[in-house]
Amino acid sequence: MDATFLAKLKSDYPDYRFVAGAKFSYRPPRTIIYKKDSEEVSDCLLMLHELGHALSHHRTFKTEVGRLKMEVQAWEKARELCTVYGVEIDKDLIQEELDTYRDWLHQKSRCPECGLTRFQTPDGIWHCPIS
Repeated sequence: MDATFLAKLKSDYPDYRFVAGAKFSYRPPRTIIYKKDSEEVSDCLLMLHELGHALSHHRTFKTEVGRLKMEVQAWEKARELCTVYGVEIDKDLIQEELDTYRDWLHQKSRCPECGLTRFQTPDGIWHCPIS
C-alpha cells in the first residue's frame, strides 16, 4: 500500500482504523483492512472501495441481492473518492470484482435438487419454485 496515500486517508478519516491484513475488507463499524505488503496498482482503488462501505454505513445484509446492492453502493462511493484522491478508475477491475458476487448469487440461486432457479425471501431463506 502506498504510504503517502494511506497517511492521507488516515488524516482525512481519523474516526476509522486502517489495519494491515491478508486481504482488503471492511469490518463494521470502523475498521478498514488493507492487504499487507501489496504494491499493486489497484490497491488504492480497492482501499477506496472498502472506505466506500464504511462511509455508506454498511453493516449486515440478509439476502444475497442485498449484499450485491451494498457492493455496488461501495463501488459508486469509491468512484466519487477517486476524483478526490486522484486515483484512476479501473472499470474492468470494478466489473471483475462485482462479477464475483454475481457469480456467487447465480450459484446460490440454483436449486441443488432440481437445478431450477430458487428465490430468496427477505428472511434470507432460499426456496425452490417446485418444492
